[in-house]
Amino acid sequence: MGTSVSSILKQSAVRDVGIQMFMWALSSFFQTERFYDLTGSATFVYLAINSYRWGSRVRSSRQTIQTSLVVIWAVRLGLFLFSRVLHDGHDRRFNHVRDNPKVFLIYWLVQALWIFLTILPTLIVNGETRDVAIGPRDYAGWGLWGMGMFLEVLADYQKTVFKSQPENAGRFINSGLWSISRHPNYMGEILLWSGLYISSTSVLTGWQHLGVISPLFIYALLTRVSGIPILERIGMKKWGTDPDYLKYIKTVPVLFPLPGL
Repeated sequence: MGTSVSSILKQSAVRDVGIQMFMWALSSFFQTERFYDLTGSATFVYLAINSYRWGSRVRSSRQTIQTSLVVIWAVRLGLFLFSRVLHDGHDRRFNHVRDNPKVFLIYWLVQALWIFLTILPTLIVNGETRDVAIGPRDYAGWGLWGMGMFLEVLADYQKTVFKSQPENAGRFINSGLWSISRHPNYMGEILLWSGLYISSTSVLTGWQHLGVISPLFIYALLTRVSGIPILERIGMKKWGTDPDYLKYIKTVPVLFPLPGL
């Protein structure tokens, strides 16, 4: 393990956990979850920029692009989620959590783990002194990031517009991207982090390929733990007796617009 990469990973892990712990204490004191998602996104920005600064003095174009893409994604998502929680006044994920510091802590620690594992390929790239000319894998990975980012932004926009229209109160969205996937925003999320891993493989060697944990972790988290399982249960609770909804979940794939996916 190179000293530079090792140092960046250690510093990033310590600061990641430190930020989440500090914000947990603050949020527990005020019994609010409003800064949860914003803190997560801000930590991505902080680690991406600082790992870039901590790396070699001669920074490669790959490091600059990789870091920039993480920052763009984090700023966009952070502002979107923060504005949403301000508008709604609460986040239903924390309805029985915000006033229980011990349980609330688990959420913040999971966020710390999510951040570190997700940004892992970029941390490694920023600590790697060996440079390789930008090639097909880089372009393929960044292209996949662009596709994923587009899908995530468009899906969020379409749902926001749908929910803002009074006539849609109490209804489920099945238009736009939501007509081909029940969770197109998560599809975009998985694709964009997969893209950043693919681009990073141009310089990864040996143990560094453990960076593949990033897209695998995101996929497992969204499809097996948080995200989709929770939203699917909520959907069935709300519209489980609605024939149109039952037809929707039967004909529209959960994630990718392919049979069984």
